[in-house]
Amino acid sequence: MQIYTLTVAKVNVLERAIIPNDIIDFLKKEMRFQEVMQGILFQKIIDRVARERSLEVGDAEIQARADEFRLQHRLEKASDTLAWLRDRGISIEDWERGIRDRILAEKLAHALFDDDLERIFTENRTQFDRVLLYQIIVPYEKIARELFYQIDEQEISFYQAAHLYDLDERRRLYCGFEGEVTRSSLPPVLASAVFGARIGEVLGPVHTERGYHLLLVEASIPAELTPQVRRELRDRLFQQWLLHELTYQLQTEEMQSESSQT
Repeated sequence: MQIYTLTVAKVNVLERAIIPNDIIDFLKKEMRFQEVMQGILFQKIIDRVARERSLEVGDAEIQARADEFRLQHRLEKASDTLAWLRDRGISIEDWERGIRDRILAEKLAHALFDDDLERIFTENRTQFDRVLLYQIIVPYEKIARELFYQIDEQEISFYQAAHLYDLDERRRLYCGFEGEVTRSSLPPVLASAVFGARIGEVLGPVHTERGYHLLLVEASIPAELTPQVRRELRDRLFQQWLLHELTYQLQTEEMQSESSQT
């Protein structure tokens, strides 16, 4: 969908024409209301706990992150940045508040979990094992079995079959290449097959809601606590923590409300 380019005047007109209930109704119709509400409540939790821990974001940190953004989007001059924001109906203050919120969330995640990352990684190391995976997904079991037999009899290679028959255009283009995947990123039925496979062995068909899978593990990559894995683990723990805090908060408020009514 094309986004209509807005001037400041047009944004002001639209803001007067749209009331909060319009936004709420739109989000509900688009099935995004719960997602947005959860994001707002998450930010309130982050702000509260950051204050309790005396975490702050300085102007220099916001400026540094803003400079990174401008570089990524090739906004060389300040006027370019202002024009870019204006076209999206965003003020410089809105932009800087968003940067501040993201940096604060990162700081809180570091404060909460950095001391425990190595221990948690060690206890859950197998969840971070990776394989270099190729796969073919087709809609019917009969097709998957026929392809398996043809590959097994060397009538066609796995990569040729993927290029010709896979449901996904990207995988067809890359001959079935899925890339590096972790155990936790796969449905249990696929993870069990993939991480128990021999290198070069063709597996399948394995049925999931996406279709019938033929799988080929090209390489096994043992888990290491690399900067990327450290970041993924921290992000996962932070999201789990936010959900736990939100659930506890809502349950507490519900109990208090019930108590006040009795």
